[in-house]
Amino acid sequence: MKKNNGSRHLGRHIALAALLALLCIGGVELAACRHFAPATYDRIVAPARYVASVMADTGKAALNAAGQFCLEVGRFCQSVGAGIAEQAGRAADAWAEFTAPREIVRAPDRTPPSTEEPQSQPPATAPPITEVLEEDGRQILTGGSMDVVYFCQSDEEWAEQLYGTDPIGPYGCGPTVMAMAIATMTDTDTDPAVMAVWAADHGHWARRSGSYDSIVTGTAQAFGLEVESLTQRTVDEMLRALWAGKLLVAHVGPGHFTEGGHFILIRGATLGGEVLVADPNSLERSLQLWDPQIILDELSSARSSGAPLWALSIPHT
Repeated sequence: MKKNNGSRHLGRHIALAALLALLCIGGVELAACRHFAPATYDRIVAPARYVASVMADTGKAALNAAGQFCLEVGRFCQSVGAGIAEQAGRAADAWAEFTAPREIVRAPDRTPPSTEEPQSQPPATAPPITEVLEEDGRQILTGGSMDVVYFCQSDEEWAEQLYGTDPIGPYGCGPTVMAMAIATMTDTDTDPAVMAVWAADHGHWARRSGSYDSIVTGTAQAFGLEVESLTQRTVDEMLRALWAGKLLVAHVGPGHFTEGGHFILIRGATLGGEVLVADPNSLERSLQLWDPQIILDELSSARSSGAPLWALSIPHT
C-alpha cells in the first residue's frame, strides 16, 4: 500500500511539471510570435481581447446602473425625508395648538337660591322685570299690566310751571299721575303741565295742598276711562285688579313715598305677588318691586270721592 501511494505522488509531480513547462514554452512562444509575427499574434489574442472588451463594457454598464440606482435611492430618501419632515412639522404645530393656553368657559354657578325670609322693605336695586326706555322723546316703564308713560313732577321742563298758583314740582303729584294714566290708556297727547291747567280749571286743585281726591274720578271720566273705588282694600283685591289689566291710583300718607300726602300709580303685579309702581316723584322707586301690604298700610285716611284707592280701566267696545 505504501508503494502504490508513492507512485501516485510521483505521477502528480511529473504532470504538474509538464504543465508548467508547457505554459512557460507557450508564453515564450507567444512573446516571440508577438515580436516576429504580429499579425499571427493579433489573430491569436483577438478572442481574448474581445472577451476582455465585453467584460469591460459590462463592468461600465454595471457601474452606471449601480450609480443610477444609488441616485434614485438618494432621491427617494430625500423625498421620504421631506415628507417625514413635513408631517413632523404638522404634528409639532398641532401639538403646539393643542397645548396652547385657552380661556376656559366655565359652567354657570348652580348655587341654590337663598332660603331666607323675604324682606318687608323694597329691594335696593331695580329688578330685571322692569326698565325705563326712551320712545318718541318720552320715558316708558315696562313690565307691568301695560307699558306706562312715565312723567316726573320735578322735571325741569314743567317743575316751575303753575298748578293753580303753586309750582308743579312740589305740588303737582295729582295731575302728574293722571297725565301718566291718560297718556298710557288713551290716545291723548298730554303731560303734567297740560294736565295741571286742566285740573285747576275743573276744580281739582287744592291751594298749598296739591289736589283734591276728586281729581282721580273727574279726570278719568272726562277722558273716557272707567273708574271704580276699591272698597275691599286687601292684597288679594289689589292683585286681582292688576292681573285683570287695570291700573290703580293710590293716595298714600307718610311712609316710604312721602312725608305728607302723595298720589302714586300702581301699574302691575308679578306672579310672586309683588307690585310695580309709577311714583311721579321718583324714578328710582318706580323701578323697584314692592310688597303690596306696604302700600295698603300707608294709604291715606281720606274717604271722599272714592279715596284712597281707585282702579282705572279701558272701556270695552
